[in-house]
Amino acid sequence: METQYLSLGEGTIAYDDQGQGALVLCVPAGGDLRSEYRFLTPQLLAAGYRVVTMDLRGQGESSADWSDYSPSAVGSDMLALIKHLNAGTALIIGTSVATAAAIWAAVEAPTLVSGLVLISAYSHAASRFAAFAMANLFLSPLWGRALYTAYFPRMYPSARPDDFAAHLDKVKAMLDEPGRMRALRMLFASAYRDWDERVAQVSVPVLIMMGSRDPDFRHPEDEARLLAERLLAATAVVTIFEGAGHHLQAEMPEQTAKIILDFVTRRKA
Repeated sequence: METQYLSLGEGTIAYDDQGQGALVLCVPAGGDLRSEYRFLTPQLLAAGYRVVTMDLRGQGESSADWSDYSPSAVGSDMLALIKHLNAGTALIIGTSVATAAAIWAAVEAPTLVSGLVLISAYSHAASRFAAFAMANLFLSPLWGRALYTAYFPRMYPSARPDDFAAHLDKVKAMLDEPGRMRALRMLFASAYRDWDERVAQVSVPVLIMMGSRDPDFRHPEDEARLLAERLLAATAVVTIFEGAGHHLQAEMPEQTAKIILDFVTRRKA
């Protein structure tokens, strides 16, 4: 499949566009590729959806030199792509740091977003200190790439797909490209900004999916349920995957697809 690109003010956003039907926009975690959704996409296509997977700004095949990596900037990319596709409203599926941007987008343009699926989402914005520590200590220019790629397998505690090693090699190769680690540092350094106050304003249906062994959280189940409690204006559903980690759509794709499709069906009823 040939990669498509959306040109914006400072760069380009890479995406794949497949299928016909209601639009589903899938956005991966920071430090990963849109192929994170390679197992979920065929199941959504088989169910009759148009599935678009996009790389975050600075990651994958999107350009790497942007001045802003905040949730509002990434959320504006999502909305720009939805408008560009001219397919009406979209269900946004976001993972990890992409969930903050999805929340921002749903409040910014509720007429373009029909619902949210938030995978491995934080309940609150990271503090400035935590964001600084993540960006400048864990992702230090000296050891960040090695530390991040060593941590990557821990996000799959229950099972790894057969192509896990090949996928990780692609992630490593991407992060070796000029500007990629800088972009990842800036993405996490901006994680405290401009979305937390919007949680209570989300008005579309929300599905929160969390692995019980997600290494990013001390108490994953509590994190998911606290986020649901903060969604004051939205109907929120929480699903916990026992034994799973951070990338549910690659670790447990069949279960993930079933729950997403059930959520969409109930939302239409």
